[in-house]
Formats: sequence, C-alpha cells, structure tokens
Amino acid sequence: MALHPSFQARLDTLRERLRPSDEPARHWMRRRWRSLSALGAACVLLLAFDAWLGTCGFEGCPTRSGIRAFRPGEGGRIVDRGDRFLGRIALVRRVNVPLDAIPLHVRQAFLATEDRRFYQHNGLDWRGLMRAALSNLRHGGVREGFSTITMQVARNSFLVNKRYGRTMRRKLIELRLTRLMERELTKDQILELYLNLIYLGNGMNGVEAASRDLFGKSVGQLSVGEAAMLAALPKAPSAYTPRDHYDRALRRRNLVLALMVKAGYLSNQDATQAAESPLRIAEEEWRPDTKNEPLALDAVRALIDSIRPDALKEGDVTVYTTLDATAQRAADRAVLRQAAAVTRETQYAGYHVSEPAQGALVALDPRTGDIRALVGGRRSKAGFNRALKARRQPGSAFKPFVYAAAMRAGMTPATMVDDEPVEVAQGRNVWRPSNYDDNYLGTITLSKALAVSSNAAAVRVSQTVGIPNVALAARRNGISSPLTQYPAMALGAVDVTPLELVAAYAPFANGGLRVHPRLVRRIEAADGTVLWSSEVTPPDTVMDPRDAFQVTSMLRGVVDEGTGRTIRDMGVRGAVAGKTGTTNNADDVWFIGYTPTLLAGVWFGYDTPRPIAPHATGGHLAAPAWADFYMNGWREPATMTANGWEAPPGMVMRVIDPLTGMLAGEFCPERKREWFKPGTEPTEVCNVHTAPEEPIFDMPQGIRVPDPIKRGAQGIGGILRRIFRF
Repeated sequence: MALHPSFQARLDTLRERLRPSDEPARHWMRRRWRSLSALGAACVLLLAFDAWLGTCGFEGCPTRSGIRAFRPGEGGRIVDRGDRFLGRIALVRRVNVPLDAIPLHVRQAFLATEDRRFYQHNGLDWRGLMRAALSNLRHGGVREGFSTITMQVARNSFLVNKRYGRTMRRKLIELRLTRLMERELTKDQILELYLNLIYLGNGMNGVEAASRDLFGKSVGQLSVGEAAMLAALPKAPSAYTPRDHYDRALRRRNLVLALMVKAGYLSNQDATQAAESPLRIAEEEWRPDTKNEPLALDAVRALIDSIRPDALKEGDVTVYTTLDATAQRAADRAVLRQAAAVTRETQYAGYHVSEPAQGALVALDPRTGDIRALVGGRRSKAGFNRALKARRQPGSAFKPFVYAAAMRAGMTPATMVDDEPVEVAQGRNVWRPSNYDDNYLGTITLSKALAVSSNAAAVRVSQTVGIPNVALAARRNGISSPLTQYPAMALGAVDVTPLELVAAYAPFANGGLRVHPRLVRRIEAADGTVLWSSEVTPPDTVMDPRDAFQVTSMLRGVVDEGTGRTIRDMGVRGAVAGKTGTTNNADDVWFIGYTPTLLAGVWFGYDTPRPIAPHATGGHLAAPAWADFYMNGWREPATMTANGWEAPPGMVMRVIDPLTGMLAGEFCPERKREWFKPGTEPTEVCNVHTAPEEPIFDMPQGIRVPDPIKRGAQGIGGILRRIFRF
C-alpha cells in the first residue's frame, strides 16, 4: 500500500541518515567490508550451530512443559496456610492480560513496528535479516537489528537471568530457544507473552501496566493514537516517554502510525486523524495497590531475602506461609484500631503527643509454633517490625514464669502468700515495690495473687524460689533475651520482644513443650520445584505437664476473675487463659492470652518510651485488642471440650476455700476447684469459716430466744449447699 506523501516524507526523514560527505572513501569502504564480513561469518555460524546445538549450553534448555507453562512474572505470590492469596513478593509493575483482552489495533501497532512478518516466519526472519544487513552495509555500521518478536520473548523470559553477556554463545542459545518456542507455542501464545513481557519504561512491564501508567486506563480502552504511542516505546523507553519528551514522543508515535499504514493496518485517513490527536497523559503514575495488603508481608519478604534472596530469579515463585488470612486481617484491624485508641487515651490525659502510639501482635499455634498472624505496627519505620525486633519490658506479663518456678519447687495454686508491703535488700539499698494503687489483700493463695497481679506476692514468691530459678524457668520456655538476675526481674524489669514472650507462653498452653516459631513453610518455583522448605521443629519438653496445667489453671483465673476480666466483658467465651502486663510509669501495656488452639499476644506503647496515661493498664488498653482479634479472626474447632484443657494423668482435684487455701468446708463463702500433684493437695478442712452463731433478740419481757426466721434461713441454706456442693 502506497503511503500518503506526508507520511512518506516523515518516514524518510526519521530513517535517513546520510554518510558524511567528508568521510574518506577508503575508510567508508573498510567499514562496509567489515560489516559484510561479520554478517557473512555470523550467518555461517548461525547455520552451523543451529544444526549442531541440541541443548542450551551447560544449563540445558527448558522442558517442553516448562515452555508451555511459562507466564511473565508479576512479582511472585505469597499465600496463607490454605493457599489463599495474600500479596506479592516484589513490587513488579506488570498485570498479565490475555491476548483477546488486548484490542486488535494495539497488537497491530506492535507488529508493524517490531515484526511485520511475525505470522509468516518460524521465529527467525531471514528476509528481515537480509534487509537489516543491507541497511547496515549502506550506512557503514549497525543501524537495524533483526530480532523477531519470538527472539525477544526468548531473550526476556528464559534468558533474562543468564549471565552470558553480549556474546555469540548467548545469541546461539537465544536462537535455539526461539526454535523451541515456535514448536511448542502458537503464534498467538507467543504474541501474548511478548505483550505482557515487554518493558515500556517507568518500571512498567507489559501493555496493561504501561497503559494504566501513561493514560490512566486499561489497555482495552486505548485509541489508535495511544496504541501507537505504546508501540513507540520499546526502542528507547526513557527517550520516548511523553511525560519527559513530549515532542519527541509525538514524532515517534507518528512514525508508528506510518508503519501501520504501510503494513495495511490503517488507512491514510485514519492515520492522519490519529496523528492529529493530542496525547492526554495521566497526572499520577500508576502503582499496584499495596496499602491494604496484610501487615505481615514485610516480615515474610525479609525472611525470603535472608533465606533465598534469588528466589524471583526462578520466575513467579510461590511462598507458602503459616499465616491464616482471616486471622491476619482481624489482627491488622484490631492493632490499628486500638493503637488509635491508645493515642486518644494519651491525649485525653493531657499529654502532648508528637507521634502516634504503636502496637504489635503475634498469634501462633501453641502446639506447633506456626505463626497465624503477625503485626509489626504502623508502617512508619521502614523495615522495623516491632513484633520481631522491639525490645520492651513485659511488666506483669512476666509473672507466669515466677509461678512456673514456684510449681516446680513444690508450691501449689493453694499455697498461701502474704500480699503486704515488702522490702528487699539490694546491697546498701532497700527496694520497696508496691501494688497497683497501693492496694493489698493480706494473706492470699498463689492463684489469687496471680489473678489480681499482686506485685508484693510475686516478689515474695521469687525470693522464696530464688531469682536464678525464675530466670531458668523463663529461659527454658523460650526467653532468649538477656535476663539480668536482680529482684525486679520478677516484675518484668527485663527487655523482650513480643515474639519471644508469646512463644514462651506456649509450654503453658500445650503441656510443657517449647515450640519454635515458623512463618514460611516452603518456596516453590512456577513448575512446582521446591526451592526451600522448613519442617516443624520437634518441640522440646521444658516443663512438667502438671506444672504447665497448674499455671494454665491460675491464668484462667486472671481472665475469669482478675485483671484480664475485660476479655469476658467483651463477649469472649470458652476456655481462655492469659495475663495482663503494665510497666512502670505505664510506658507499655500487654495482654498475652491463649486457648488450646491459639496463642496470641498484643503490645501497645510509643517508639520513644513515654507514659501512655496515668492509670493505663494492660487490662484496659491491651486486652480489648486481643478480644477484638480473637472474636473476629479465630474459631475454635468444634471438637474442643468445654473445659479446654484436660488434667495430666495422676493429678487430683480438690475443692478449696480460695480465702484460706484449705479444703472448703460447709460454711465457706467461696469455693474453687484446683488441681494438685499427688501428695501436695490440702488435707485439712477450713477451720476459719464455721457455723455462725444463731442470732437472738430480746423479747419485750426480756426473754432471749433464737430468731426463728434466721434459723430457718440458715437451715435452708445448709440444705442447698449440701445439694449443690461440688
């Protein structure tokens, strides 16, 4: 088809580069001879090696199934434990689209510009090769290439990470791959790969991403002029981008329109109309939406980078995590919502806030250590995940290790301890820890002391069993941070990360087994090849199962009737054990809680430690986030019993008076079931709460007789207690 004179002139102007008139003829002839010699040698070598080369070098060619299965990478996939999509490994700006979603005029623009005979040749266009050779000879240098679309696909797919350089070997392997692809794929399949692979500038790969970036719309909505603009970019994406070089981009676009006319895809009239239309470039650059991706993915990416930094070189790999998508979404919402509430609490207290409060959450399976949800805080510090790296004091959330050491030493939940002001000598100084609000209850059971989070009682217990044994209990369970052995350690005056503190509670929940947290199960290549895998590390027995059960029993009391009562107030039912934590000056608030199938801990505070509010506590500010996460992100299996945990074999249950620690008598006002190791259970019946004296009153005549109404009530009460005693 003859070109319109104006387009022919433009094409000639853009293509023609005349030999400088002052170039010596001998030098010009020498350059032509070298180009011709090189071309001849290349042709001979190509023909010879094409017949001889049966493989793609030492690394081998991709398999036939590998060629058929190849898809342009979108940055890899991260999936949860049920293989549900969570996000991308890397931010690759590509959106794969099928060929039938790409308009015909977009395809034609690229065919006219890059490979007019694409549907006629078998991967190597000999006619195009000779045309390029003659053009190069005429200009005395390399002016035109002869890469076909299939060759470009081979180069940008299976050869993209091969380090052969610009060598004859690489070109031969490229040709071999081209032949293989032409045998295994249809022309439409090859063209689809090309249109999704091609780099079009500004970090955009493929026509869909480039269309969204440049024009703010999908490739299916492009006009002829816009399609020509995309097809103009592969030659030099940065040089022809209309954002930076508008006039140059227009000239290049119009050249593409002229080529489309020459190829028979456009009429002169349509091309002229398209050439006269302005380019409307989108104001904002397109970026894949990552603002709503799970907050755990930064940690997953960091782990991938440490264990398999070259994972993406294997193509679109899939990372199989231990995360639970539902739990992760609930964790993200709960932490962000409660962090905002903590910030407001600080403001209401009249404190100046220069930064928002932060939060962290770790949830894992207490039986295996597999992490179900992970939140490292707001994305305000790149690369800093508070759940994994922030070292903060746990406060009273450390006390379960004190009581674990006590159980190991032979104490029981019914052992009595004084909840009165305490003094501990520290060299020449005396340490006087106090209870919250200076509230003391007198002599109470260990179970009660833990439920109300008594500081005085915890210090006395730690002094009885020995600080080294408390540190040993924490270390056995999984606390790896340094533990300075001084009295205040009993109250959590040590620095730990949320992950290690949560994991250290697992032995309480699972019967004494230390677990090793796991975030990624395996990494697979696109063809299913396992690139890396991590099996569940066998747990270590670190606690007597009976001790673990007793600690759990006491921690259930924290939730049912102690500082963690907020969990029940917010509607959480079933078996739950846990502990609140608040540090000095209320800089940090915690709640670590667990069920038989889920263990989770939350922390809130400020990156630069400062008081949250005068009366901030873990029960008030951390426990609500735990309850929010649990109710919206987790469902206990239907097979879980109502009691939650079964007592280990050999333990004995006794009904005690929680006020005295003795066996409950008929007239004890409170009763509680506790479990004991054989031989440690109480044997004496409560002798404090006895039958009350029958009240009497004076008759008018001065005769004293028992009050029949009171006596009847006491009798009925006694009968009811006998019927319903447990």
